[in-house]
This record gives sequence, structure tokens and C-alpha cells, in this order.
Amino acid sequence: MTDVKSPAIPAGSMSGGGAFSDAADAALVLASGEVFWGRGAGAIGRAVGEICFNTSITGYQEILTDPSYAGQIITFTFPHIGNVGANPEDMETTTPAARGCILRADVTDPASWRASGQRGGHLDAWLKSQNMVAVTGVDTRRLTRLIRDGGAPTGVIVNAGKGSVDIEALTAEAKKWPGLEGMDLAKEVSCTQTYSWDETEWALGQGFGQQKKPKFHVVAVDYGAKRNILRCLASTGCRVTVVPATATAADILALKPDGVFLSNGPGDPAATGVYAVPAIQGVLDANLPIFGICLGHQILALALGCKTSKMHLGHRGANQPVKDLETGRVEITSQNHGFVVERGSLPDGVVETHTSLFDGSLEGIKLEGRPVFSVQYHPEASPGPQDSHYLFERFVGVMEEAGK
Repeated sequence: MTDVKSPAIPAGSMSGGGAFSDAADAALVLASGEVFWGRGAGAIGRAVGEICFNTSITGYQEILTDPSYAGQIITFTFPHIGNVGANPEDMETTTPAARGCILRADVTDPASWRASGQRGGHLDAWLKSQNMVAVTGVDTRRLTRLIRDGGAPTGVIVNAGKGSVDIEALTAEAKKWPGLEGMDLAKEVSCTQTYSWDETEWALGQGFGQQKKPKFHVVAVDYGAKRNILRCLASTGCRVTVVPATATAADILALKPDGVFLSNGPGDPAATGVYAVPAIQGVLDANLPIFGICLGHQILALALGCKTSKMHLGHRGANQPVKDLETGRVEITSQNHGFVVERGSLPDGVVETHTSLFDGSLEGIKLEGRPVFSVQYHPEASPGPQDSHYLFERFVGVMEEAGK
């Protein structure tokens, strides 16, 4: 065993894979054996997962609490994380599923009124409260290039506190982790009981609202749904009933919905599809309107006879350009996915509607002649951009048409 004491690293120097630090008490150890030394933040401990990067410059708390990050450790490419602190209104789920985060600079002190008082605070304190490990002082540009060129690696981050870092043991742990391909994580982050949702979007000076006069009843299948997606549904006139990822078609249809929403979520869609695909096929047989996003989009595609596969990098950030092939309009989207629907697998009657202008990958489909459509990205895009909010109105429109 190689038991390495936390090294003292002169400010501005590089060590063990490119960490910049005054005194390293934390590290990222990749399955390849490469080590990025850094400083510990958040909870003391370690976490193993897929190392990915997110290019957003805002919304770090929403990113850290997005259930779609289950099984992953997030590298933020923006260097100043923590500048607006943390607060309970920006939580996308009760218990964050991300396994940890990697930052270039130390966590920034908060400079926002929303982080003041008893309800808000410093991001580092919030990380500790969520038992989330973080490493700061890492050369995230170098790490991002490594991921870009070689794909998302498996790694372990450790905040040793006053302890030592066993590089050999951590490398072995990283090598042993099986990776996301073939892994069903939706059941880990999904709700376990059916519940109702009527909270609408946040407004300055008002907070969250309440939908009191819904026009439609939507059943949302929770594969890892973000709260703000449910708020967008409520804001467009929907009474929302949320059901677990394992809900059957009979469970869904018994609630007599006007439409069915398939949420975002983590893991391999093919693994989740073992139980989710038959449920969606039952809903399709009932000819109900369906709107899917992210993992929900991928599982809908599987139910329609398409195939999915793991991407080299995936898309994670709030600056992803997507073209609507039906209107010619380009929208900037928020995305978080590592799997994709294979364009060549689309059967007759399933039409591509959106495409990525970054890498040309498929970003949306519809079922011809039916009120069924889906997109790969997150149209609620909390905290932004909001170019894709029209998709919630489109869903309401197909429910109106189906009800005539």
C-alpha cells in the first residue's frame, strides 16, 4: 500500500497531474493512476464515480442537486463557484445524488441577499450539510481536456482532513467501479410513493406560487425529476401527480391523466427500460399525449423501437445550441446526459425533430400522427436559458387537441 501524507505544494506549482495548492489535503485519483492533488472542501471522506464536466457559469446549486448526476462527480469549468452561496429555494431535490464536485478555486464567499439569514449560507457549509465531498485547487482546465480527449474516466475524490491519502487503494477502488453503462440509477433517485404537485415557478418578491385552477391532469413519471420541471408543468395549467419510476401502465392509467410526462434521470436508459419500456408502451396503446425529456426521451425512444448508446463525452452545460428542424429556430439549451438515441435506429413513423449544433447528435423525436414527442435536453433550464419553455406550452396544446 502506498500511504501518502498530504504534501506541501508551493503556491502556483504543479504536482501529481496538475493540482495547484498551498497545502494539499485532498486529491482526485483516476483509475489510470493519475493524481490531481488539491485542498479539501465540503464533507471529509471519499466518493467514487464517473468524472464529468459542466460548462455552466451559473446555477451550481441546481446542478449539484440535479438527480441526473447520480453516480457522477462534477468538474466545474467555471472557476468561481460559491459566489451566490446556497439556499433551500434552489434545491432541485431533497437529497442530492451527485457524489461530489471538483473546483479550480476555493469556494467563493457568498455575495447575494438570498444566501443571508437563517435560510441561506456559504456553499462549503451547504456541502458539509449534504455530506458531499469536494476538492478545490485542481487544474480543471487540464482535467477537462483529459475528459474531452479520452472520455469520462472513473475516479475517486478524497478530502482527507488531517488524515493521509492512500493512492494505491484509491486507484484500485476507481478501477473496480463498474461505470454507468448498464447501471440503473433511476430507482435510487425516484420517489417511492405517489404524490401531488401544485407549486409554480419562483418570482422575485413573491417566491413560489400555487396552481389553483388547473386545466389538465398530468401524471409525471419520476426517473429523477427536478423540482423546477414540475413547477413549469404546474405553471402552464397542469395538476401534476408524480409516480415512481417503477409505476406500471395500469398504475398510470388508473389516475385518468390527460397526458403523461416522462422526466429526466440518471444512468443507462436501457437498464431503466427493463421496467419502464413496458409501462410506456401501455400508455402509448391508450393513445394518451406523452412528453419526455432527457432520460424520459431516451426511454420513450426505446419503447418506440429505437436504440440508445453511451456517448464519448455527453452534453452537460447551459450553452448547448439545438436546432428545431420543423421551425428552423435555434435555441440555447441546458443539458445533462451521457447517453443518446441512435439516429440510425429510428423506425418508420418516428421522426427526428431537433438536432445538436455542437456534434450533430439527435436531440428530439416525435411519433407521426400521434400526440407524442420528446427532447434530449431540460426545457425548464433552471436557472436558464429559457429558450425551450415553449415545449411545455406545446404539451398543453396537444392535450387540448386530444381532449376535443
